[in-house]
Amino acid sequence: MRVYEINDHIKKYSFGEVFQTDTVVIKGKEIKEQPLEFLKKTLNNQFLYILDDEDIVYGLGENVRGINKRGWIYESFCTDEFSHLPNKKSLYGAHNFLIVYGKETFGIFLDYPGRAIFDVDYSKRNELKITTEDDNLDIYIIKGKNLNNIVQNFRNLIGESYVPPKWAFGYQQCRWSYKNEEEVEEVLDNFKANNIPIDCIYLDIDYMEDFKDFTVNKKNFPNFKSFIEKMKKKGVRLIPIIDAGVKIEEGYDVYEEGIKNKYFCVDENNNPFVAAVWPGVVHFPDFLNKDARLWFGKKYKYLIDQGIEGFWNDMNEPAIFYSKKGLEKAFKKIEEAKGKNLGIYDFFDIKDTFPRLANSMEDYRSFYHNVDGTLVRHDKVHNLYGYNMTRAASEGFDYIDDNKRFLLFSRASMIGMHRYGGIWTGDNTSSFEHLELNMKMMPSLNMCGFMYIGADTAGFGDNTTDDLAIRWSQFSIFTPLFRNHSALGTRRQEPYAFDGKATEIIKNSIEIRYALIPYIYSEFMKATINNDMYFKPMTFEYNDSFVNRIEDQLIVGDSIMIAPIYKQNAKGRYIYLPEEMLLWKAKKYHSEEFEIINKGHSYIDVAIDEIPIFIRKDKILVLEKPAENIDSMKNNEINIVAFLDKESEYKLYDDDGKSKDYKKGKYNEINIKVINKNNDIEVKIDVKGNTSINKINVTAITLDGKRILKEVILN
Repeated sequence: MRVYEINDHIKKYSFGEVFQTDTVVIKGKEIKEQPLEFLKKTLNNQFLYILDDEDIVYGLGENVRGINKRGWIYESFCTDEFSHLPNKKSLYGAHNFLIVYGKETFGIFLDYPGRAIFDVDYSKRNELKITTEDDNLDIYIIKGKNLNNIVQNFRNLIGESYVPPKWAFGYQQCRWSYKNEEEVEEVLDNFKANNIPIDCIYLDIDYMEDFKDFTVNKKNFPNFKSFIEKMKKKGVRLIPIIDAGVKIEEGYDVYEEGIKNKYFCVDENNNPFVAAVWPGVVHFPDFLNKDARLWFGKKYKYLIDQGIEGFWNDMNEPAIFYSKKGLEKAFKKIEEAKGKNLGIYDFFDIKDTFPRLANSMEDYRSFYHNVDGTLVRHDKVHNLYGYNMTRAASEGFDYIDDNKRFLLFSRASMIGMHRYGGIWTGDNTSSFEHLELNMKMMPSLNMCGFMYIGADTAGFGDNTTDDLAIRWSQFSIFTPLFRNHSALGTRRQEPYAFDGKATEIIKNSIEIRYALIPYIYSEFMKATINNDMYFKPMTFEYNDSFVNRIEDQLIVGDSIMIAPIYKQNAKGRYIYLPEEMLLWKAKKYHSEEFEIINKGHSYIDVAIDEIPIFIRKDKILVLEKPAENIDSMKNNEINIVAFLDKESEYKLYDDDGKSKDYKKGKYNEINIKVINKNNDIEVKIDVKGNTSINKINVTAITLDGKRILKEVILN
């Protein structure tokens, strides 16, 4: 074991021959060997920590179950898993960071690209057991003053998070599949006919020619470049999908170049590995090969040159429908079963033959990456694949325009990818259970550095209901990525696809999202720049023993707490407040139905058309009049609501929303302070940089329920 001191708060313990994942950005210095802190190494590849009864375990990013991870086994192995049931152990992401909070409070990060198993108080009571498939890994122990500080120290270790363009915080509509120009225009026409704001429409796999990356179906999109420009003039950007598999087809430039330059993953005979996904048989680009990565990244230029400004990377676990070798074995087994008297076990074995073809471990063990001239078997570094596909895109964007922000997010991911793109939580289903899971994933993903996140609102698979679409939209107005996405063959779930009342409620929710944009963008950017969290469990802000039990109320940014409705037919819910808060039952962006809720346990009524938003004591919520898209918002007048005891303060961040100049400190801040002066208020404004805001409408509500209004004009 080798020990490295990163800084006063972080130590790295290095075992075996460690594969360099490029996940961390601070290397540290080697120091004299000392015992592994907190954890006990019990076997060559196993580590143990004994939990106290009251300890909470946070983290592991995108995974099943609750915010507190105790009571289950989780596997970090990026998996194409459509069914996000509580009995699953892994989903699309591999996020090996967790925090133990209680008797001892510290963070653990495994920098390891293969399968890692986190047995958290499941196999044996009070045991946290971490197991890897080999003994080649780095373990980081992260300490800090409190939970927030531990996350900040970890985030500093792994580097700054990806930031999308500002328009990517608008509402986005997707469905598998809008197949041609007419369908896309029809979607936009329906949004405009119903006066529903929208910023993006997505193009799923059918926009391509025979599912080939970096091609366009000329029959369905005969004038692609001019069509993109036409849609952009109407205020909407088109966002195409890019898949991991490259179709095997002579004459297809991506295939031909990949073969010529040896940019594809290979089998044991050093021939390009053959598997199948949407186009049929494909090769997989070797994203762990830096030359192949840059080659693939530059391919995005074909679509960027036509006006595309954002992409979503998919099928990059990588998903495998079948391999040639696996298919041959399956057909052989079926042939051998003909004429036999199959007993129950033989029958089920035959029945499951074809479902077992997809994403099989045998296939993952059958291909290799070229890493600086050395062949590395894929399963040993599996979790790096989606990470490096998105890294390839990001590096390609930098080559094309190194100061422009592009929208980019991915299905598969590992910590480290957070520097290159966001994620959506994959192919969920239309169920209230998945709405709840979506809510509980958000803080865990922020802990791991993923800031631009969201789920398929209303669910991707199965048929949604109008109340699910409403309640899910009411939660998604707070997620940085707000995208409604559904599968081919399911019920249509665009906001206008429901009856008049449901459509009106969803429209109002989307308008509230746009009204919240100044706050959401400000809090997202401040959290990103400061390595903080945008979504937090209540425990991260309040030292209250009962708060430790709460998993369905979240802190969003600095000023608000949300308590979403996530049960069908619910007309209210129980809440617990560690202090007095101001409840805004938001029906419309300009509604002002405020109520002070006292500290403690309460039941609140929440009608189907209401969104419960709690403004914390001595905090300020910032709002703006919504528009049909982000680019149309005027940014010259804001409304603020202050819940005032003595003094409320807020720092409103803004920038150009397009470039990376914010990294150079080029952004604007308005410091707003509202002071309680007995029967009046004093408002102090300090502007740093340039701002287009010239008027601030202040609504201050004091602890005794007094409402005070004031108008502030900025010079």
